[in-house]
Amino acid sequence: MARLCACLAPTTGQARAHVDAMGAPGSGRDPVDVPGAALALFPGEHGRAEGPFTAHGRTAVGEVTLHNRPVLLAALAERAAPPPPDCPDAELLLRCWALLGEAGVALAEGMFVLAVLDGPDLVLIRDHVGARTLFYARAADTWTASTSLRALRRWPALGTSMNLSGVRSFLTFAYLPGEETLLTGVREVLPGRVLRLHRDGTSSESVHWEPRERIEGPPADPTGHVLELRGLLERATANRLPAAEPAAVLLSGGVDSSLVTALAAKLHGHPVHTYSISFGDDLPNELGYSGLVAAHCRTRHRVLDVSGAAVAARLAEAAALLDSPVGDPLTVPNLMLAEAVAADGASVVLNGEGGDPVFGGPKNLPMLVQEMHRTPGAPWDEDRATAYLRSYRKCWTDLPDLLTAPALDALRDAPPLERHVAPYLTAEGGSPYRMGHLLNQLLHCNLRTKGAHHILTKVERLTSSQGVEGRSPLFDRAVVDHAFATPPSFKLRGTAEKWILKEAVRDLLPGTVVDRPKSGMRVPVQQWLTGPLRELGEDLLLGPTSRRRGLFRPETVRAWLRGEGALLPRQGGKLWLVLTLELWLRSYDV
Repeated sequence: MARLCACLAPTTGQARAHVDAMGAPGSGRDPVDVPGAALALFPGEHGRAEGPFTAHGRTAVGEVTLHNRPVLLAALAERAAPPPPDCPDAELLLRCWALLGEAGVALAEGMFVLAVLDGPDLVLIRDHVGARTLFYARAADTWTASTSLRALRRWPALGTSMNLSGVRSFLTFAYLPGEETLLTGVREVLPGRVLRLHRDGTSSESVHWEPRERIEGPPADPTGHVLELRGLLERATANRLPAAEPAAVLLSGGVDSSLVTALAAKLHGHPVHTYSISFGDDLPNELGYSGLVAAHCRTRHRVLDVSGAAVAARLAEAAALLDSPVGDPLTVPNLMLAEAVAADGASVVLNGEGGDPVFGGPKNLPMLVQEMHRTPGAPWDEDRATAYLRSYRKCWTDLPDLLTAPALDALRDAPPLERHVAPYLTAEGGSPYRMGHLLNQLLHCNLRTKGAHHILTKVERLTSSQGVEGRSPLFDRAVVDHAFATPPSFKLRGTAEKWILKEAVRDLLPGTVVDRPKSGMRVPVQQWLTGPLRELGEDLLLGPTSRRRGLFRPETVRAWLRGEGALLPRQGGKLWLVLTLELWLRSYDV
């Protein structure tokens, strides 16, 4: 297991020295034809980096898993340049880039980042939806890119520190929604992009894929849309199933994970193992639904008990595995699920992530209601971007009371938070990627923010830490394209959310599962914070390390720990964000 690093410096010696300083053993010693460049792997870090590979005058390292190799091999064969049929996925993607350019990358379906030495430039390529993550920075006249944020944190020339603007973004969204990271000077390559870094310190970016709204005419009979979606779902699931081993699926009991389970059971020639979480019999749960689906699909089902004590013991470990913090109380349970899957010998685990951001779950309803009752120009009126931030119901409105006066003063001239979401929430402007329908605007925003920077990165980092690859069929590019070519009334049909997705798999699942209202995983955050996590929270958030950092007002944190200062149950979620952030900052020594 390894992460990758690529460096472009004034001289080859400098490039190798920079990579050496980040901790890559024997870094840059493989032959690289580009002067002033070095490629390296960081062994022992949880990733699937391979390389370097050289093809058609270009050299690359990558973390690449392709789901449509036959399509890419055929495209290269048409150019009379067929690669060896057993070449690694990263080399195959490099050949597609070298011969077909952005069209070759756009043709690929999978989870990938690729760093290419291309002529005098360093080219960074990230997959369509952001299933894998790549970071970059510039210091000492040198560009460095890595899939390991820790490596960039170790780079002496960069001398990075805490990015206060990123702290504000995290406390607002519960993740970092764009290029921003929590380290100064370090940025994240956006999904669906090709970023070209030039030696003179400039850069240029192009788009190899972005969802587009392709709705033709008024809604008609939905049958064709439903049947086409069913075919795409089957292909997306089949392409992600492991070749010669049982399939593992994380089964929450919701319709999204249930349909992936049903499709896996139908399409796979090996047993299907399913995994669910229990927080105790005394709490509301979805185990009745997940058990029903497991029995219906005849899977080998396992329920994993997660106690508050286990969460308290492993929260710091889970936070340290993430390149950016995720304020999701399911991080430790997700890590424990990945461990269980690995212990059963599986190398791949499927999940139902993607149904809500692609097809329209209930979290869009506050924004839709706001738009219905909006009175432009009224004293209480808010623009869409501001309303979207408020709909998250995290710490945004609490920042004046939560952050210290010096922190607030330092943020006075910081770019507005609305910049992360505003481009998606209007039909105005000349971009071909703007959506005309409000529901599609919201889905586009969810896909490009929460999808890429919360859901997918959490899945990838936690599963890869156990040597398992987490795959998400509902984030398949063709499935996403179909969703944005579907009339919004087929996604939100009356009061039925994700209607077309449910209709596409209705014959595979019991009606009680397909038609059930969404409840989500009921995580007992409040019980944890007043129980096994209480002492940990007080020690971390009111201790000397946190006080020296000077981010949070002790009186506010103390009130939240006592259950004061914010209405339940949101107070628990807000305190969870602060605790998660503190653990991440300590893990990265920031």
